[in-house]
Amino acid sequence: MSTTELPASPEFKASHAELMDGVYRWQRHIYDLTRKYYLLGRDRLIDGLDVPAGGTVLELGCGTGRNIILAARRYPDARFFGLDISAEMLETARKAIDREGLSGRVTLARGDATDFDAGSLYGIERFDRVFVSYSLSMIPGWEKTVSAALAALAPNGSLHVVDFGQQEGLPNWFQTLLRGWLRKFHVSPRESLREVLESESRRTGATFRFRTLYRGYAWLAVIGPRNLASPLDGGGRAEGAGGDEALGTPPRRCAPTLPIKGRVKRANAAPSPAHPPSPAGDSRAWPVSAPAARSPIAPTE
Repeated sequence: MSTTELPASPEFKASHAELMDGVYRWQRHIYDLTRKYYLLGRDRLIDGLDVPAGGTVLELGCGTGRNIILAARRYPDARFFGLDISAEMLETARKAIDREGLSGRVTLARGDATDFDAGSLYGIERFDRVFVSYSLSMIPGWEKTVSAALAALAPNGSLHVVDFGQQEGLPNWFQTLLRGWLRKFHVSPRESLREVLESESRRTGATFRFRTLYRGYAWLAVIGPRNLASPLDGGGRAEGAGGDEALGTPPRRCAPTLPIKGRVKRANAAPSPAHPPSPAGDSRAWPVSAPAARSPIAPTE
């Protein structure tokens, strides 16, 4: 497994690299332990990659290597490539990949996801799958990352994205707490994420698939060939999701059902004092300081 140095780039990119190194210099040691409770939908994205035998997969914003390791286990015949701007995160990823015995199948490089030369970094220019997990919300000029990712796809390849949604089906207090927490880590949910992805799919003549998860907490999308068989089918409503939506289809508003003491309650129904909107059986505390507040979504990863 090789790790290359960050290529020469404009000043703002170097500044962003320094910022990310500063943010994660110490957090990287506990990152995976803490983020599992609120970076939701990552495992579902990995399951939906459907990598062909012998295929190639690139993750932009690979961080600690958590996703690449899980994906490498899930698709043992594929080769994986990771890009991140933070040297601190790449150091953690390298160690984790070595521990898992995956160094022969994974190549890491340091670079900017908005402007990278895959051929120079990896010796390969096109990939069967490219995915971006909770990174677009941290990248300045993230729209360029979407364009760069699509440009790196092989024929019949697909781009997979999961990131924070707009929490459109969640209470206002929850949105306020979440966004305050995320700002501490320079994370900003992208309001125009769906619009940009759909626009890019039109520009490239691709198919666009989109699904909301956990009442809008997260958005999951795929851009792929016209004959794309949607990897978003199945299980969505159990996650508080709307339907699978193809290119140009307006979002369907479907309130998820939540099991409460042996019966089903609509998520948009007015909660009674005895039954707050928290999913039954979810006793895990949300990782934000809030008096007696419980998460209105059920973490599953």
